[in-house]
Amino acid sequence: MPVLDALVAALRLSSIEVIDLTAPLSADTPVIKLPEPFGNTIPLSLQEISRYDDRGPGWYWNNITTGEHTGTHFDAPVHWVTGREGLDVAQVPASQLIAPAVVLDFSAEAAADPDFLLEIDHIKKWEGEHGSLPEGGWMLYRTGWDVRSGSQEQFLNANETGPHTPGVSVECARWLAGHAPIMGFGTETVGTDAGTAHSFDPPFPCHSMLLGAGKYGLTQLQNLARLPATGAVVIAGPLPIVGGSGSPCRALALVERS
Repeated sequence: MPVLDALVAALRLSSIEVIDLTAPLSADTPVIKLPEPFGNTIPLSLQEISRYDDRGPGWYWNNITTGEHTGTHFDAPVHWVTGREGLDVAQVPASQLIAPAVVLDFSAEAAADPDFLLEIDHIKKWEGEHGSLPEGGWMLYRTGWDVRSGSQEQFLNANETGPHTPGVSVECARWLAGHAPIMGFGTETVGTDAGTAHSFDPPFPCHSMLLGAGKYGLTQLQNLARLPATGAVVIAGPLPIVGGSGSPCRALALVERS
């Protein structure tokens, strides 16, 4: 049987499950908040054009307003100054939007410490149990943070010192950018960096180092708990915004079930 026919048959028989990794996108979707004097993105809003009325009797549609980095979204290299000569989101090859993925589960550690940081040793230990990170694939970092996504306050988890969300150490970000075979890094939090990463040296190391190395980010993911440690395939579909630094996207995972 041809490969694509086999895939369609497996989907129909549910021997391959499609898992939606995307947070619903609405005016209530949490968005990052930067301190003054930095600019901020805006939440999603819909402006009704017509709804089966005299503006359009047979159709309903809206204009939409939001930022490129709202909800579940894709970071292109050009998003960060270190990747300013890199690809914009429309230039990302379509072939790279479908790729193998692994899930590193540190939800227990993040539950105990919202400032938990992933280290190189954590990844090396995981590789010792599960095998190498996927060549040209995604490393997805599960922290359990998606359960907070219904509340801006709980999701950003900020106090007088700033947001407190799990992330990656500077050394680990440097290793992921320069040595890991992955093409991208995905998280459940509002961005790929820890909430306290503004205070790191350098600040925001995942953005700076991974995007500077031509790799991609995928953030505000959901349902990583439903994925196996290895063996999933992720389909990430950002809008091909010409000149865009990123885009809200629909992220799906294909998982084989016995």
